[in-house]
Amino acid sequence: MKKLYIIAIICFSACSAFAQFKYPATKTVDSTHTYFGVTYKDPYEWLENFKDTSVVNWFKNQANYTNSILNKLNGRDGLIAEWKMLDQLQPAHIRSTVYKNGRVFYKKTLPGEKVGKLYYRQGVNGPEQLLFDPTTYIAGKTLTIESFIPSFDAKQLAIAYSSGGAEVSTIKIMNVDTKQFLKDEITKTAGLEGWTFDNKSIFYIWLKSADNTDPSARLNPKTKLHAIGAADSTDVDFFSNTSYPGLKIPAKVYPYAQITDDNKNYIFAGEGSVQNEMVMFYAPIDQVSAPKIQWKPLCTADDKLVRGMEFIGDSVFAITYNGAKNYKLIGVDIKNPDWSKARVVSAERPNQTLEAITHCKDYLIMTYSDGINSQVYKYELATGKVTELILPFTGAALVSCLDNKTNICTVDLTSWVKPNTEFDFDATTGVFTPGSFNKPPAYPAAYNNLEVKEVEVKGHDGAMIPLSIMYRKGTKLDGNNVCLMDAYGAYGISIPSSFWYAEATLVVKGVVVAIPHVRGGSEKGEAWYKGGYKTTKPNTWKDFISCGEYLIANGYTKTSKLAGMGTSAGGILISRSITERPDLFAAAICNVGCANAMRLEFTSNGPVNTPEFGTVKDSVECKALYEMDGVQHVVSGTKYPAVICIGGWNDPRVVAWQPGKFAAALQNASTSGKPVLMKVNYDDGHFTEDKSVTWANFADQFAFVLWQCGHPEFQLKK
Repeated sequence: MKKLYIIAIICFSACSAFAQFKYPATKTVDSTHTYFGVTYKDPYEWLENFKDTSVVNWFKNQANYTNSILNKLNGRDGLIAEWKMLDQLQPAHIRSTVYKNGRVFYKKTLPGEKVGKLYYRQGVNGPEQLLFDPTTYIAGKTLTIESFIPSFDAKQLAIAYSSGGAEVSTIKIMNVDTKQFLKDEITKTAGLEGWTFDNKSIFYIWLKSADNTDPSARLNPKTKLHAIGAADSTDVDFFSNTSYPGLKIPAKVYPYAQITDDNKNYIFAGEGSVQNEMVMFYAPIDQVSAPKIQWKPLCTADDKLVRGMEFIGDSVFAITYNGAKNYKLIGVDIKNPDWSKARVVSAERPNQTLEAITHCKDYLIMTYSDGINSQVYKYELATGKVTELILPFTGAALVSCLDNKTNICTVDLTSWVKPNTEFDFDATTGVFTPGSFNKPPAYPAAYNNLEVKEVEVKGHDGAMIPLSIMYRKGTKLDGNNVCLMDAYGAYGISIPSSFWYAEATLVVKGVVVAIPHVRGGSEKGEAWYKGGYKTTKPNTWKDFISCGEYLIANGYTKTSKLAGMGTSAGGILISRSITERPDLFAAAICNVGCANAMRLEFTSNGPVNTPEFGTVKDSVECKALYEMDGVQHVVSGTKYPAVICIGGWNDPRVVAWQPGKFAAALQNASTSGKPVLMKVNYDDGHFTEDKSVTWANFADQFAFVLWQCGHPEFQLKK
């Protein structure tokens, strides 16, 4: 079905037809791929070989050229200074809180600190003790704590850390009482999964390679069992396609295993991928040390269980879209998990989608959404009664329960114009009080001067697309405002009403920020998600285009002041929006974006994403991938908007050549005279916790598009 021809390099293309932007030269090659009788040209495929010094040099030259231009922009350094100032105003930020055997473990970031450090307390109100500082552990490196899991007796702590945004973890084991690491050190992992009940072993995901540019690095990963104190060479292949070939675990998924004190009678395992439908197995806990575990299916993809599962004794609760486009909560007995006969715990709601579930001692807590804002309900386990919990203010809610032995829970609440605020609440009484760990944030008065308007826009096929529009109070709708549209539209991930300081800063500066809730997300349920999925994916960028047209028609902006932004899978959205409607936008950001969809599955993280986007090995899905592919739709001689593409050199999710090839194609094709830049973050991956790196990254992106949209504060220095 597939033929690949790499013929001799034929020429160097013209760098630019315009003297003001003299890009580093980019050669083209006569490379093609033939699928199902159709040949697709790929003249920039040579950029995929990161082992080739000419490729490495191309990216370095692009990065240097981009920096030479961005360094001349007014306003960029001011954005960084503003964000530093805001950071200094905030109280300490505590997150990832875990309660185990009377001890509370958490990450905390103080104002001015780049990354969070790991602490613990003996009891919620006990004195705080520092356990691990990722800024000093390895001289000259700022690490990121990817995850940490205390043993069940809370005397030991497994810590997984990485550096440079690579998301490939090293695991160390700490004695909590002495605060000293044991000799154990496990490298090349995709993270921690948990402890055994005897506190003597941990589960982790093993990777073949730490090289994120190796297409085979993440194929056939394994859950391994490591005995504390033993050499990692003796670790047991606990759950994988190699150890259990009869389960036919696909090479592209992450086989995981876990033990939970919510049900101590079983060991659970499953297949982790971007596929939303859960595939899980279970077995009696006494088989953990058996040579071969007799796994039984807990659920299959056909059961259509998504978004969450909770174990409470022998009851298993899960969210499903089976017969419920807005999702419903169902339950079964673990001794006979027949999901086709599951009892309905909470029926589908007509105008709300069920987003998440968790539980405390006596209640299941259910978070619903109207597509923008959250509603939270409690289900009383003893009576089956469902009651709404009235939130302190309207916004997006994230509920967690620190200790399932009590009914005290925590909710993080935010909105487009309200920073995240933590509340504790008693699920029994429904009373909310200030959070125990995080104090309310403080922002300057200008950040209280923001407004938001929720509208619906008629799409190309009549679908009504939710659109959230943020602007400064008193903004005139005369078409003269710079506007940044930012959207995603993939994996069924909704974009809830949540505050992001970086975009709020733009609004303070008079920029209109618009969030189109395009198909591919699930703001309107499962059908909305599947309306921007594989063969229906064009709806994702067409919805984005419709929202841009609405903003112009209603005076929020005009084409010369409209910028679009897409990140990660949103790279499909933005690359196809500007190749389908280059006349609509003045500028665009392709941030670590998938812009070359036909080649995605040939990256280390690509195979696991085929359930979402498709594979070139299927005739129908291959055509759909071509439609999604921004690189394939760049046409020479077209007047494209100004574009900045961003790649993280250590990115394990979207390899840097994805946005790189898009930048190369646009530089050689565009006749608009507008700049096309390729920014390379050598100290970053898909993202990073390091705030200094993050600030520099987004300051460059935003300054670029504001410059190109004519914002007076972001013009070239004289």
